[in-house]
Amino acid sequence: MRLSRSPTPFVLILLVVVAPAVSADVAILRTDYYQKTCPDFNKIVREAVLTKQSQQPTTAAGTLRLFFHDCFLEGCDASVLIATNSFNKAERDDDLNDSLPGDAFDIVNRIKTALELSCPGVVSCADILAQATRDLVTMVGGPYFDVKLGRKDGLESKAHKVRGNVPMPNQTVHDIHGMFKKNGFSLREMVALSGAHTIGFSHCKEFSDRLYGSKADPEINPRFATALKELCKNHTVDDTIAAFNDVMTPGKFDNMYFKNLKRGLGLLASDHLLIKDNSTKPFVELYATDEKAFFEDFARAMEKLGTVGVKGNGEGEVRRRCDHFNNLNV
Repeated sequence: MRLSRSPTPFVLILLVVVAPAVSADVAILRTDYYQKTCPDFNKIVREAVLTKQSQQPTTAAGTLRLFFHDCFLEGCDASVLIATNSFNKAERDDDLNDSLPGDAFDIVNRIKTALELSCPGVVSCADILAQATRDLVTMVGGPYFDVKLGRKDGLESKAHKVRGNVPMPNQTVHDIHGMFKKNGFSLREMVALSGAHTIGFSHCKEFSDRLYGSKADPEINPRFATALKELCKNHTVDDTIAAFNDVMTPGKFDNMYFKNLKRGLGLLASDHLLIKDNSTKPFVELYATDEKAFFEDFARAMEKLGTVGVKGNGEGEVRRRCDHFNNLNV
């Protein structure tokens, strides 16, 4: 498995992600899907994420981001986990997915290995990623939400399909919302999912244009801008340099991300626009003052995201390995 280079230790982002259209197979999902076929499923996942998060505290943010990047393209079908081979360049090797963290791929593979020993050929990689994401979010202070299970792993993973479907830091609220809207997500849900940026990191190249030159953004908090300039001064020669997306409580899932936006502490241009745009500002202000409202909306949006584009019987498979289709020539 290819692991991406780790960022410098003082940093932790998630790009907002888009979900594809809801599949007619959503009805097959249920929370007790593995009750009889793999009764230790919940326990195995929970123990694995606890160990991994304790060893590597960036795992929660990385796995949440990986889940988003999986679901926005082809649905929640573990297509982002597929490795490139001589026949196919896979999603994870598109430039826009290049910074997906190795720790996230690792936790899914760890869980898959344990489950194959306990109940071989039963649990899909897509379900592992969905369940691990929920457990990790709650582990770092985020809300609990139900994860319905029964997804099959997709049979396609194409790098060329990534570009044009992932929201970029320099896009407008209107453009980003358009991606969400066509897949059934409201503006409020888009803002709630943006709150995933309360954990995670962003590489300097994603926001450096806000710091330097004639187009530097004057609305960034001055002290914050100064610190970021110092941090990122060598980012053109070291593209692993990154900054906490939530500079105040980077390792805790809370509503600080929204409070930061009101203080000029939003890292990405697309973050800052959420407090500037009249259509999204009310939701930012609500979540900044009411963490309970944010948690409730985030949990509902995550439940919805997890049912997007799922594959049922005849549309997918249960992979033997998460990084390869069962037919290796695909």
